[in-house]
Parts: sequence; C-alpha cells; structure tokens
Amino acid sequence: MRIRRKKWAKEELENAKFYIDKPDINKGKWNNLFSKKQPLHVELGCGKGLFIATLASQNKDKNYIAVDMIEAMLGLSKRNIEQAYNFENPNNLFLIRKNIEQISDVFNKEDSIERIYINFCNPWPKSKHQKRRLTHPRQLNLYREFLKDDGEIYFKTDSDELFEDSLEYFMESNFEIISKTYDLHFEDIFGQNIMTEHEEMFSNDGIKIKALIAKKLN
Repeated sequence: MRIRRKKWAKEELENAKFYIDKPDINKGKWNNLFSKKQPLHVELGCGKGLFIATLASQNKDKNYIAVDMIEAMLGLSKRNIEQAYNFENPNNLFLIRKNIEQISDVFNKEDSIERIYINFCNPWPKSKHQKRRLTHPRQLNLYREFLKDDGEIYFKTDSDELFEDSLEYFMESNFEIISKTYDLHFEDIFGQNIMTEHEEMFSNDGIKIKALIAKKLN
C-alpha cells in the first residue's frame, strides 16, 4: 500500500518505548525483552496496525512483534496501538522496522516463534516479481529458521491467484495445510478473526476472503 509521508512519524516512533528501529541486535534474545515469558507471535507486514493492536490488547497472555518497513505505516501503527492500550505502554508488544525479505537478520531458532500472521500481503501478480511474495518458498524457508517445530502461519488474502499459488508454496516448503477456506466470513477457521482495514474494504466490495493455517513439519 502506498502512503504519504507523515512528518510526525519519525519523532513519535523514536519516543515510543515499544518501538525498535534497529531490531537486529535482539536476534535470538527477543523473549528476554518482554516482562513475561509467554508464547511469541509475529505479524509480518502490519500496515496501520489495527489488527495487531486489537489482537495483542485482547490476548495479554501472549507476546507479539509487529513488523513493517514503512515509517509512515509504523507511525500510524504506533498511534493505533496506543489507543488500543488506553495510552499505556504495552508490555506484550513491540513494533519494529525491517524489510521482511531480510527477516532472518532479526530472528533465529532461539526466539522460538509459535505463530506468524501474514495479512493481505502484496500479491505481486507479474511472474518476474513473484519471488517477492511473502508466501513464496524463498520466504517460507526463511521463516522455518525461527518458527518452532509445529509452529503455524495464519494467512489471509483477497487474491484468488495468490491463494492458490500459496497452497502449493506451503506444501513445497514442508508445511502442512491444516485448515483452509475460500470464504473466511462464512467459515471462520481462526476462531477469533480480527478484521484488518484491507479486509473490511474488500468485504464491503463483495470480495470473499481466502485464508489458511499452515503448520511447520519437521
């Protein structure tokens, strides 16, 4: 998603205790940064942060890290997170800035991540760009390095083509599809589906939301 630069974002992010601009130094040590040792979940591509703000504030028995690379998006995420936490600093959520293609610089197996969320990522429809998809085997193999055994990936998209291709990508990369749906709002496979801003927009346009849960196999 393209977004205009937010002049205020840099300063606000720098002053937020739950924002980390250079996350690489915490590789392998993320669990030590949280006040409680709890299952660790990660959202890749958090956008404006409405999803992670709602999820993390409603599930304080888990720790969360939300990743994006665009400063303006992260600024909006920061504000949405603060609002969800009634303007108190969250103790179970960090917001970090990183290009997801370089995510292996941030996490390793010591971080033992239990779940990854990928919501409405760029479908990159042109063949020459498809390796940039967040569900492409090139990326999935990076996630395998830090996702714990039997860890899961929750994936949602509006794109029929990306969804069908992703079903193959996951199987190619030694993941098992344990649940899938071609209409998430008719068949909620997550049990607690929190809508993103994209999801609401696509649903209002009559586009069905495709979703799956994939489990890492040993």
